[in-house]
Amino acid sequence: MTTATVSRELNALDRCDRCGAQAYVRVVLEASGGELLFCGHHARAVEATLKPLSSEWHDETSRLLEKDPVLLDD
Repeated sequence: MTTATVSRELNALDRCDRCGAQAYVRVVLEASGGELLFCGHHARAVEATLKPLSSEWHDETSRLLEKDPVLLDD
């Protein structure tokens, strides 16, 4: 049996499973296909343990450095 994972951009409704902050990393576990969501801080804390066990490590933490054009002054 093959399980297909649909990748999508994480949004403000996706929350970290550890602390409830906005999630920027999605981890799909290889053995179970289960999905975990983490903020940047908690993703870094568990990366060494979970990355070898994952089939997908979707990291959008680079979005934390992007500037919001709505908030920029002219």
